[in-house]
Amino acid sequence: MEAYEDENPFSTDPPLSSASSTSHVNVSAPSSPPVNTDHLPSSPGRDSIGGARPSFPSQGTGGRGSAPTVKSDFCCVRDQWLHSGEDVEILIVDALKTSENSTSPYIAYVIRAGNAEARHRYSEFESLRSNLTKLYPTLIIPPIPSKQTISDYAIKQGKAREDAALIARRRRMLQTFLNRIARHPIISNEHVFHRFLSGDVSWGEVLHQPPLSQLPKNILKAPAHNPTDPNASPAYQALPNASPAHPLRRPDQRFLDSEVFTNKFAVHVSGPMEKVTRRTMKRWSEYSQDHMDLGAAWNGFSLNETGQLSTAIEKTGQAIDSTYMSTTRLLQDLEQNWQEPLHEYGQFAAIIKKLLVYRHQKHVQLEMTQDALESRRESLTELEKSEREARRLEEALGQGRPTPPGRSLSRSQSEAGDGEERDGTQAEAEEEEPQDPASAFLPPHPGPSPSKRRAPGMGLLSALSYTLHGMMDADPESARRNGISKTRETISQLEDALHLAAQDLKYSSSTIQADLDRFQRQKVADLREMSISMARSHRDWCKKNLEAWEEAKREISKIPDHPNRIPPEQVQAQSPPPAMSPGAKKDSAARRDSSATINGR
Repeated sequence: MEAYEDENPFSTDPPLSSASSTSHVNVSAPSSPPVNTDHLPSSPGRDSIGGARPSFPSQGTGGRGSAPTVKSDFCCVRDQWLHSGEDVEILIVDALKTSENSTSPYIAYVIRAGNAEARHRYSEFESLRSNLTKLYPTLIIPPIPSKQTISDYAIKQGKAREDAALIARRRRMLQTFLNRIARHPIISNEHVFHRFLSGDVSWGEVLHQPPLSQLPKNILKAPAHNPTDPNASPAYQALPNASPAHPLRRPDQRFLDSEVFTNKFAVHVSGPMEKVTRRTMKRWSEYSQDHMDLGAAWNGFSLNETGQLSTAIEKTGQAIDSTYMSTTRLLQDLEQNWQEPLHEYGQFAAIIKKLLVYRHQKHVQLEMTQDALESRRESLTELEKSEREARRLEEALGQGRPTPPGRSLSRSQSEAGDGEERDGTQAEAEEEEPQDPASAFLPPHPGPSPSKRRAPGMGLLSALSYTLHGMMDADPESARRNGISKTRETISQLEDALHLAAQDLKYSSSTIQADLDRFQRQKVADLREMSISMARSHRDWCKKNLEAWEEAKREISKIPDHPNRIPPEQVQAQSPPPAMSPGAKKDSAARRDSSATINGR
């Protein structure tokens, strides 16, 4: 057996805690499956952070200035492009309605990766992600946008698939999905992903070719490091089917803490933050709609006036229209750079939960295999004890009767139970010698009559067992020896399965923990980018509105003073004498205002 190596494809992580160590098993013992290099990156220490990007998603898992890893061995042209050392970007440039290779029309998303172009429908994106999840059960596979809800189909009837806003949202989120995979240090090396981008072959052909055609039906009964390994040990089939709800005797505290943190994160992101975001977006949308109506009203009002007043009213209406347009732009930015990433991280939380469930099931498999192995060993001990008692009883009974010389060797061979054939000469001698009535120390084999099946001196349960064996025409000694042989074989399989389960648990724990660390760095970078983008959007909104309203203010300042209002300098020049009472001041001002009316205005 080859020496087991820690196949953690990420950077080094802390060793497993003592709480996760398995009883009666040395998880660092040599392993039977060979190390698979097809699903491991050529550069394990690759950091998925590149240079800063102007929009979401960030490339980040930490380390803003780190250079991308350059590979030397490539499986195809797409692999070489992805790992060229440059900041590559996969784009979805268009969404076309087509019916190619289908009886009904559908939306095909045009993917551009370098100089290659491919077209895939939404169901093929979904299939890609599903198969990547099976190929890499210990990695966090990025999510894709959700399907339409039943309410969408009920409200929009048959036009739900053709909704422009839905298609635009899917384009953005599917593009984010592809770029997240392209920046993942492991999945970016998968040739299935490269073929998805190339467009040289249909996706149906990829599904029916290795490695996707070699995926097992039950991912829990396959190697965690390479589920499609054709040389995997048959002992994997002996592993029990573990339930996610099965409790653990010795859980790993690290993953318990990860589960608690993930649940809190999911509740907060999918609860208060998403609800407040939806409410905020709704109110901004209503605010934008109100300004659109108000701007139209002001522009119509300006047509009823003339001169400088009409121009000032028109500029005010344009400022309101500018507020409407800038608010619409703000809504788009908030949707793309805040609302959609927030929803995506809610999906990430659900993905991490499933990942922790997979690791939990692997741990349950290990403990259940240990229990089954201990139970089989106890059964073997009981069977061997019964066999020794039967031999001792037969030897004791054999000492009280004469044993023919020709049968001594034959009987010792039968007692050993090693399956060897008797010597021909001894067998012939045994057949030729007459039957000695005194040698019948066991009860006669039960005949067809039930009344003769109970041997003298036997208890009720023993008699019942003896009768059942007689009805089945089975030899109790042969059944016991066959049971011992089968139990030993089962124990051997369980020992191999236990070793494989311990190895899978160790690999799963280290790889999942490493990918969780990478995801945490990515989350911090993305949340930073989301917050900066939100602040930038509000800043641009304020600048745009300020410019429009400053221009309207300048135009309003050109309007001459109201004819009924005395300029301030005239008010000072015509101020009443100091002796005038306050009431007289009011009457004088009123008279001046009345006499200042020109042409009835």
